[in-house]
Amino acid sequence: MSHAAPNPPALPEDSPLPAVVTRLAAGAVPPEVQALLAGPLGPAVAAAAGYAGKALAENTRRAYAADWRAFTAWCAAGDVVPLPAEPVVIAGHLASLAPQLGRAGLKRRLAAIAHAHRQAGQPWQPGHPVIRATLRGILASHAKPVRPAAALTSAEIKQLLNACGSDLAGQRDRALLLLGFAGALRRSELVAVDREHLRFTTEGLTLRIPRSKRDQEGEGATLGIPRGLNPLTCPVRAVEQWLRRARIDYGAVFRRVTAAGTMEDRLSPQGVWRILRRRAAIAGLTVHASERLSPHGLRAGFITEAYLNGARDEQVMHHARQSDFATTQAYRRRAKITQDSPARLLDL
Repeated sequence: MSHAAPNPPALPEDSPLPAVVTRLAAGAVPPEVQALLAGPLGPAVAAAAGYAGKALAENTRRAYAADWRAFTAWCAAGDVVPLPAEPVVIAGHLASLAPQLGRAGLKRRLAAIAHAHRQAGQPWQPGHPVIRATLRGILASHAKPVRPAAALTSAEIKQLLNACGSDLAGQRDRALLLLGFAGALRRSELVAVDREHLRFTTEGLTLRIPRSKRDQEGEGATLGIPRGLNPLTCPVRAVEQWLRRARIDYGAVFRRVTAAGTMEDRLSPQGVWRILRRRAAIAGLTVHASERLSPHGLRAGFITEAYLNGARDEQVMHHARQSDFATTQAYRRRAKITQDSPARLLDL
């Protein structure tokens, strides 16, 4: 049996509220809330909604929006209501995705549906037995091995650098790979670097990161990167040379470069992935089938090499901006899986 969605009371056409509040109000809020939004307190509520809309990172908002569109399209095809969605409908949606999505994809889709319900003020039961049992059954039946990003340590970085030419794009890619590795930067952090965030000294450079994935309150962080012993692989010199060559005095540090050698606007996170893939192909760099080539490998490689060379947990956590000790320990175990193995104690 199909269920038609109720028609919510509409806001006045000339409502001054921004789109985020209008969409929220169109969900199915009580009439008294509609009146509040359209009344004298409307602008204050609109401002609150605007701030609330920035609680998630931009990449997360885009991912949730895409997942929500996919869910509502699936519901429309089945003539069921997506908001509020019955637990059995959500379970059915997850089951329909089982052949194509892994653990992370299924959990993100579930998180996106939960986010949409909370934003619309609708009840949400994350631990509902139907949803929980279905997800557990899917993961047990369609288990896919997790393929972590291959750690790109200094050896792999040098291979990639050898594949970078001396042209404009080559100098950009050298600076990008070295700064990403030495700073343990996420690709979103890497493309967000502005010239104003960098300060050079005789010892090295300091990089100000205004905001990143795990810093939703925008406290920011400052990293120090020393000058390397080898001028050819020094991240500080590479960035200095790129800035001089590209004549960048302000704004985005890493920008797109056309085939004709013309600089354009800021590089996108996806652009970082394309650069890595292209340089790896030129260098003949491959990773094990159990892992994947990813820009996250720059960050994973830094953490791996730092641990192998005796870095302390607090040093790694501070430099990599990690607030969860369990995450740091997971990297540490992965880095030292052979060194710390009790099999070393065997007389073999």
